[in-house]
Amino acid sequence: MTGHRHARLFVTATRYALTEHLRNRFAMALVVGFIPLWTALAYAAIPDQRIRFELRATGDILNPHGNELTEITGALNAVTLIIGFMMFASAFSGGTFDRRLALAGYPRTHLLLAKITALTLASGAVAAYATAVSRLLWTPRQPFLLAAALFCAAMTYGALGVALGSLLRKEVEGMFTIVMISVVDLALQNPIASSGSDSPVVRLLPSYGAMQASSAAGFSTTALPGHLGIQMLWFLSAALVSLAAFQHRTRNTLPRAVTRPRPVRKRRNPVRSE
Repeated sequence: MTGHRHARLFVTATRYALTEHLRNRFAMALVVGFIPLWTALAYAAIPDQRIRFELRATGDILNPHGNELTEITGALNAVTLIIGFMMFASAFSGGTFDRRLALAGYPRTHLLLAKITALTLASGAVAAYATAVSRLLWTPRQPFLLAAALFCAAMTYGALGVALGSLLRKEVEGMFTIVMISVVDLALQNPIASSGSDSPVVRLLPSYGAMQASSAAGFSTTALPGHLGIQMLWFLSAALVSLAAFQHRTRNTLPRAVTRPRPVRKRRNPVRSE
């Protein structure tokens, strides 16, 4: 009976989280329109002449078309921004409701598992959609590895969005932070811009594993499960921060009732009349 109750609570919280995402019409419009628009622009704006760059993960020298390589960066940028926005908006707008549920006795574990489940489903759907759009423009050698790299990057930024939505108090702050993290992250490790450099700073960026895995997926037959693992370590780190932020936001901040001793009233001596 207890297991059935826990399952029911988890399913209820998950259904609410998914419904909240589906009701976010702006996010749905971004998924449908922004991903193909941004990736198509990245593909069309860059010349298709071949460029030479070294894949840091393997040391192999690859010679892909420049527009195809840029399209991968555009797909990563679009996926991370959209999932980051979706999870931030959900955590930011639903924070008060989550806190009320937690104070009313709803298990925090079920609420967190529901958010992770919703993040996983949203990341999987967006990554599959972005991979399908990419295949309409050109043919990556390992489409499943490309989808996995996009999925892992989306999971990482989704967890970051939950953390920011729980910590920040203004919506514009969270949106700006997500954009700046994604821009700095992907701009510094863009294979075209950073070709030939091997700065240790690039290896510490949030989507380094996904960038290496997706580049290998597009232009080589080498699988890079280790770099997908690196990306998932970034997700786990961001998820721990999200967990701490969620626990902090849903904590009970009501002041404890302090029992004060009742003052002892002095009894007055009656005045005797002589």
